[in-house]
Amino acid sequence: ARIKKIMQADEDVGKIAMAVPVLVSKALELFLQDLCDRTYDITLQRGAKTMSSLHLKHCIHSFSMFDFLKDVVSKVPDYGNSDANADDRTAMKRR
Repeated sequence: ARIKKIMQADEDVGKIAMAVPVLVSKALELFLQDLCDRTYDITLQRGAKTMSSLHLKHCIHSFSMFDFLKDVVSKVPDYGNSDANADDRTAMKRR
């Protein structure tokens, strides 16, 4: 119901068949699964234990299929080598 309301918020959208929100929902689910899987792979490659917004930003900049999201993540600050800082904090907690 929520997807149908979002779609109908656009003035250019007329009637919506019952199957359309279901298909849009599934497409969104598959898109997010792919984005999360690729971000998870980047997180593992960097040796981090927790996925962060920086990993998501790196994923979006690494794959051209996510180019349309670059403006959205451009506001995420770059903290330099945040993975090294996270490892330092983990090491401090262990001591």
